[in-house]
Amino acid sequence: MINRPLRVAIIGAGVGKNHFDAFNSQLDKFSVKYICDLDLDKANKLISGNSTKITKDYEEVLNDDQVDLIDICLPPDLHFEYVKKALEAGKHAICEKPLAGSLEEVDKLIKISQITKKNIYPVFQYRFGKGTKQLNLLIESGLAGKPFVASLETYWNRDSDYYNVEWRGTWQGERGGVILGHAIHIHDLLNMILGDVSSVYAKLSTRVNNIEVEDCAALSIQMKNGSLVTSSITLGSANDTSRLKFSFEKLTATSGKSPYKPAEDTWTFESRQPNEQKKIDEIIGNVKNIQSGYVGLFNEIANNLEGKKSNEVNLNDGRKSIEFVTAVYKSFNEDKNIILPIEKESIYYKSWIPEKYNKNK
Repeated sequence: MINRPLRVAIIGAGVGKNHFDAFNSQLDKFSVKYICDLDLDKANKLISGNSTKITKDYEEVLNDDQVDLIDICLPPDLHFEYVKKALEAGKHAICEKPLAGSLEEVDKLIKISQITKKNIYPVFQYRFGKGTKQLNLLIESGLAGKPFVASLETYWNRDSDYYNVEWRGTWQGERGGVILGHAIHIHDLLNMILGDVSSVYAKLSTRVNNIEVEDCAALSIQMKNGSLVTSSITLGSANDTSRLKFSFEKLTATSGKSPYKPAEDTWTFESRQPNEQKKIDEIIGNVKNIQSGYVGLFNEIANNLEGKKSNEVNLNDGRKSIEFVTAVYKSFNEDKNIILPIEKESIYYKSWIPEKYNKNK
């Protein structure tokens, strides 16, 4: 249990900027001690006169006993090794999505976490916002009832300029396409709201850009509670929008279209029973001053490490995410409906990367 501001090292100054800003909005809970990046100019621009130390040496961070928490904001192919080293150095770890490049890697991290008694917190900031809080309260109150169906849309625009970064669009660097790098957040929201996935049938295609990985997908999903879900994904949209729609026994919930903050956007909740609408409106009207996005995510991590009641994203959530990704790629490659869980004997447990791109084989 830690009863002072957590001393953080951010590894990677790209998306790490968003993390840096969120940590600095909660100075009673966090103190960013390091920014570690090979591009020192980028790191210096990020801190803008702040007292945070800049380094390109990860070993320096690992060997500093003052660091409590290492925040990994690197390309996907580096996540496993950097999280592993953080735990073995006696630090807790936050890791941007995806947590790892295979189920096997996730299970190795789980074992290391158990041995070192250090926590891993996957980054799923989409969970935190007014809309998702309202929906969860309606479900808990019984005003939603049995879930019937849901539809998810991830319609984003990524052209050739986006893929000018060397590792993007490659199996080795990015580890996957829209399934792993773009729709992973909206699928995590699905798990949070409707529970575990039972099965998935996937069609994937590369239609927008000249890249190795998929940039379009259509998924048919069945949840363990029996509800049915479709997920439609493309990087060839005219603009960036994300949308979720849930049809329950007693109401229909629809998100706004904010691409990267769907939980923070305004949702609508329409009762199928007009006499219940007032009760719905009362519940959603009482949801105010929610800590959203990265701020909400990090606040729950601080609460967890301080021994307080918390709702942090945990290793089990991260494993479910990677297992779903594994099932999607397995379904596409085998052209059949895949029932979860993925067994350790499956070749996909070790890797979903196509053999010709897999340097580890």
